Amino acid sequence: MRLIGKIALVTGAGRGIGAAIAQAFAAEGAHIWVTDLDAGAAERVAAQLGSLARPFPLDVRRPDDWLSAERVILAHDGRLDILVNNAGITGLEDGAAHDVETVTLDDWRAVLATNLEGVVLGCQMALRAMRPGGGSIVNIASRSGHVGIPAAAAYAASKAAVLNHTRSVALYCAERNLNIRCNSISPAAILTPMWEPMLGDGPDRDTRMAEFVADTPLRRFGDPAEVAALAIMLGSDEARYMTGADLALDGGLLAGTAARPEVSK
Repeated sequence: MRLIGKIALVTGAGRGIGAAIAQAFAAEGAHIWVTDLDAGAAERVAAQLGSLARPFPLDVRRPDDWLSAERVILAHDGRLDILVNNAGITGLEDGAAHDVETVTLDDWRAVLATNLEGVVLGCQMALRAMRPGGGSIVNIASRSGHVGIPAAAAYAASKAAVLNHTRSVALYCAERNLNIRCNSISPAAILTPMWEPMLGDGPDRDTRMAEFVADTPLRRFGDPAEVAALAIMLGSDEARYMTGADLALDGGLLAGTAARPEVSK
C-alpha cells in the first residue's frame, strides 16, 4: 500500500498504459480519478476498480476541461497528490502520412495538441492544485523522444518536447521551493491495444511480434504493468529526492546496439 490515501489523476486511463496505471495505483491504496476523452471507457475502468476510483471525462487539449477537473477534485478531495500525464496519440491512427517530408501541418499540430499541449496544461493544473501540500507529476514520454523516428516525426518531436518540459517544470518547482516533483517515463514497445491492427490475430501473429522487437536486446514487448510499476515508484514518497529525471523502459534499446544471444556449442 505504497500510495495509500493519495489522490491521483491519470489521463488517457480508459485503456492501455493509462488503465494499467490506474489499476496499479488503486491496488496500492490511492484514490483514482480515471479520466479519458472517451467517457464510456473511463466509466468502465473506474467501475472495475471499485470505490477507490471515479471517472471523469477530460479532453487534455481543452483548458476548460482541466479547470473543471481541478474544481471537482479539490471540492471532493481537497487536494491532488499525483498527476500522470499519459494521454497521447501517434498520429498514425487514421492512416495519415507522418513522415518528415509529407506530414501536413494540420496532422502535425493535432499530435502536438494532445501529446505536448495536454502535458503543459496538465502540469499547470497540477502546480495550482499541489502548491499547498506538494505532490508528484509523472509524464509519459517515449523512447521515440530520444531518437529520430522518420515515419512518425510529429510523435517523436512531441515526446522529445515532453522530456524537456519535464525538466523545466522540475526546475521551476525547485527554484520556488515548491514541494512538487516532476519526472518522466520513456517506454518503448509496450503491448497495448494500439498494436493490435499491426499484429492481427492470424497464424502469423507471433512472427509479426518477433519482427517488431527483433532489434530490442530483451527481444520482447513490454507489459503495461511494467510502466505502472515505475509510475508507482515515482508517485510514492520513496522517490522524494528524484525530480527532473527520465526512466527508460525500453528493453535495452537506448543502451546501444542490440545484444545477440550466443549460440551454445
